[in-house]
Amino acid sequence: MLKILAVLPLSFFHALGVVLGWTVWALSPRFRRLTRQNLAAAGYTDSGLLRRSVAEAGKGVLELIPVWFRPQAEAAALMRDARVDEVIKSAMAGGKGIIFVTPHLGCFEVTAQYYTHHYGPMTALFSPPKKNLVSMLISSGRGKPRLKLAEPTMRGIRSLYRALKNGEAVGILPDQTPGRGEGEWAEFFGRPAYTMTLVQRLAESTGARIVLAYAERLPGGAGYRGHAETMPPQQPGESATRHLNRALEALIRRCPEQYLWSYNRYKVPAGVEPPPGAGS
Repeated sequence: MLKILAVLPLSFFHALGVVLGWTVWALSPRFRRLTRQNLAAAGYTDSGLLRRSVAEAGKGVLELIPVWFRPQAEAAALMRDARVDEVIKSAMAGGKGIIFVTPHLGCFEVTAQYYTHHYGPMTALFSPPKKNLVSMLISSGRGKPRLKLAEPTMRGIRSLYRALKNGEAVGILPDQTPGRGEGEWAEFFGRPAYTMTLVQRLAESTGARIVLAYAERLPGGAGYRGHAETMPPQQPGESATRHLNRALEALIRRCPEQYLWSYNRYKVPAGVEPPPGAGS
């Protein structure tokens, strides 16, 4: 059924996604609270931006149907304006693989489909939902030729290392909250966020290049504009996790309405000590 629905225009899914976003806003106090809190923490108090972010969040859910359930060539073709070729080819030239870090910004799913269709294999880190039906849909939708999924287990992490050793690419959502022992507290939009250390460990162990990438939604369901760039220089005394978060902040500030502000980025994972000063 989803494959049949996927043939509908992207503009249809984006229009319906706006309705979905506002429906969730009306029904979910948690969605409203996190969106407001996280926007305010980042210094965004404009009500217009809040309204746009609610609409974009709904688009981000329903656009997964054409991105996941169209043939890969058609899903990749949704990237109408890809400004990534020079950065990707430069990173590939090193021969030690690429670590794509893509935050919850724009359509983060289409970037993997575009890369694997045009450039080569990728292994994407994937945290399966607890509900089996949702997990099955995600696995079947994301699983495309040359796109492999790796769960955040020892076996999955080894597959990321193996892919990089073979000169392939891996994809990571770097603003997900890692588990105990897999992160450290670092500032993100002015607040301490438990931030994964995996990106830096992979880069240091393999020599792979880190590339920041995201796909910006174009107006009217016209598709996506792809962006890719290398990491900015690390500042003196700056930790690797703060360096990563600072780079992500710069991306998000370019089109803040398309960031998933409702994600609970500042939660304290089970078994992790709260950040210094928390609750004081």
